[in-house]
Amino acid sequence: MPNNETFPALIVFGDSIVDWGNNDILNTIAKYNFPPYGRDFIGGIPTGRFSNGKIPTDILAEQLGIKELLPTYLDPKLQIQDLLNGVSFASGGGGFDPLTSRVPDQSILSLSDQLKLYKEYIGKLKVAVGEERTMSIPSKSLFIVCTGSNDIVNTYYTTPLRRNYDVSGYTDLMVRSASSFLQEIYGLGARRIGVVSLPPIRCVPSQRTVAGGMQR
Repeated sequence: MPNNETFPALIVFGDSIVDWGNNDILNTIAKYNFPPYGRDFIGGIPTGRFSNGKIPTDILAEQLGIKELLPTYLDPKLQIQDLLNGVSFASGGGGFDPLTSRVPDQSILSLSDQLKLYKEYIGKLKVAVGEERTMSIPSKSLFIVCTGSNDIVNTYYTTPLRRNYDVSGYTDLMVRSASSFLQEIYGLGARRIGVVSLPPIRCVPSQRTVAGGMQR
């Protein structure tokens, strides 16, 4: 694959759609590091991805020529050199609403938690390659933010946590949270930011199971 001259790194925030395995390191029930997950992945092994194979950001990183597979930030085997191509801070079960990450349990990374880890990541880059190069990496990298489904499915419709909102009011809350997060990462140097919209909610695996049972 030719060297990528457009984006030096891919930086990912979000939920299970783009979690490459951060939840494996967390003390949470939301883990998918067991069969049949990963059966169509390289080597047929589960990696913590909420999928039978690669997830969208794997494919994006490969197509952009950044790297075939990027690491999760919490991977204990992560090397300083790995940071240069980007990482995923995503955590399955999170959302724009800060309460959403507390629905499964107390260990899921909220966007605020992910932002703290990103700041830590920047600090590590400065030590590794110096401040000048570190500042150039975020400005040229591609940032992906992919979350929101759990807010609607788990927090709003399944729990009483936000029953004081109607649908319009709750989606406004999500938009405000998203806007605040985007402003924060912009302030930390991000310039090329892609925000992924919500998928058809009733097509996600958890909702198909709820609606149709295990034989859906």
